[in-house]
Amino acid sequence: MSVVAPVVPTGGPVEVAAVLAEVAAPARPLEVGDPRVRELLAELARRLLDPALTRRHPELAPLGFFLRGAGVSGILRRLDGGDGGEGEVRLPRGLVFHIPPANVDTLLGYSWALSLLAGNANVVRVSERVSGAATALLDIVADVLAEADPDLARTQRFVRYPREDAATAELSSACDLRVIWGGDATVDAIRRNPLPPRARDLTFPDRSSLALFSAEGWASATPRQRRAAAAGLHDDVFLFDQAACASPRTLVWVGDEATARDAGAELVELLGETVARRGTSVDAAMAVEKHVATYGLAATSAVRTVRFHGNDIAVLDPVSPDRLPRRWLGAGTLAEIRLDDPVELVPLLHRRDQTVVHFGLARADLLRLARALGSRGVDRLVPAGEAMRFGAVWDGYDLPREFTRIVTVRG
Repeated sequence: MSVVAPVVPTGGPVEVAAVLAEVAAPARPLEVGDPRVRELLAELARRLLDPALTRRHPELAPLGFFLRGAGVSGILRRLDGGDGGEGEVRLPRGLVFHIPPANVDTLLGYSWALSLLAGNANVVRVSERVSGAATALLDIVADVLAEADPDLARTQRFVRYPREDAATAELSSACDLRVIWGGDATVDAIRRNPLPPRARDLTFPDRSSLALFSAEGWASATPRQRRAAAAGLHDDVFLFDQAACASPRTLVWVGDEATARDAGAELVELLGETVARRGTSVDAAMAVEKHVATYGLAATSAVRTVRFHGNDIAVLDPVSPDRLPRRWLGAGTLAEIRLDDPVELVPLLHRRDQTVVHFGLARADLLRLARALGSRGVDRLVPAGEAMRFGAVWDGYDLPREFTRIVTVRG
């Protein structure tokens, strides 16, 4: 029997079998959009948006906004509109086993909350390397669950155990849906643990992202709009130390060479001012990591030049657009290229590419790019500053629907 350490609710070591028995169907099972769940999520949102908390952990504020009443109502409307007729009923999927990533550990809040809103019982594995923000989130979740309806609270468990542990196999063997957030190696390793025949995986493996800026759009923007774009790109790049899948690692300019060169220089200058104003800092160890990684690319002739702007920002000039670096090179590192037309980006994309943050492009150009993508990649095109704004649709999955099942009813 495997043993785990309960995190929410807290307690001493407990066998996985006991955890599974606890979350078994309560006297009053949850429904999709259950009022008890909506009440809990509203209280969770209220506490996450407390100014004292958001000052300490600003990454929790987006989760609070996501869980507010309007956001939850919008998610449920998506479900109401997707049943296909009076002869279909949408129900919870059952027991969902979540394995969130360690590098963006607040994702556990989104994954869990959406599954809970769908009426599921949930077991969430908490990384042994949680951040201060995730610890604060778990403390609040523990508080709101302690005050919630007992039949709801008993179906929700957050546990901790070593990464290579038989607990993953035991929890996998009992779940109806397994949600895996992590790198390709993590997904492959966890998939070695079999699921019940009717269960399935929802996977979020390694992804990479980029920024697409119009040089002409930049030139025609007001100084205020340019500062806002730089501030947005700052958040996209520096939040989570640029390690999140949605963090852009390449900056693509669309336009003529001279305009793009001038726009790029001003953007980097404004980005540096934002770093100084926000107090964003790259520590010495990160700076060394960036120098080693970027000069390593230069040594292999992958990039022509590396330009450092203090310890915070590094700009690379790739030898060829089809050799864009997609691995993490350290916070504040951007490869910069230029194209004549947005659609020229399509052949450079890989299936692993996830998000394009954009500025200065017309909606018609964005739609033209989206239609040209085909199966190459990219699941999101969002304005600069919104890379980390989680949505109910993520990585091409409509998550509320993934967390539910449909029962056909014919009279």
